[in-house]
Amino acid sequence: MTMRPLWWLTKDGDMDCLALYERHYSAYRYRDGRQRTLFVGPGEKVVLRTEHADALFVWRKFIDDSGQQGINCAVFRNESGHRSSCLIHQADSIADCLWPDCRHYTYVDPQAIRSRNPGACFLRAGWRRLKQRTKGGLVILERGVA
Repeated sequence: MTMRPLWWLTKDGDMDCLALYERHYSAYRYRDGRQRTLFVGPGEKVVLRTEHADALFVWRKFIDDSGQQGINCAVFRNESGHRSSCLIHQADSIADCLWPDCRHYTYVDPQAIRSRNPGACFLRAGWRRLKQRTKGGLVILERGVA
């Protein structure tokens, strides 16, 4: 059964996505209180949103200070009625087309989310949890090369 595409390509600075980003636990806040217009950061990036801008997914390829290699899911937020694992699976397919043969990875802060199973939606989408964590205690999840 083929599922219809749920993601739309957009740009860093999409105001609806910026609002979603601001509600994400990892949203960076400027100390001087200035308002942001961009939210992804440097490097190659792909910003995805659902039609109604109720879910956001950001892929980013950059030099990661943690030493992780591959394509980073920099932000994922789902306020839609779509299953998170389905959205992640479709985002993986998009990244596979753009960056073939690249590992996908992300970080989850287990202290900042309510789940007792941090990253459960990624795990349901076929990702795995690494035993190692970042120096700051973040859980590292990955999906190997497809």
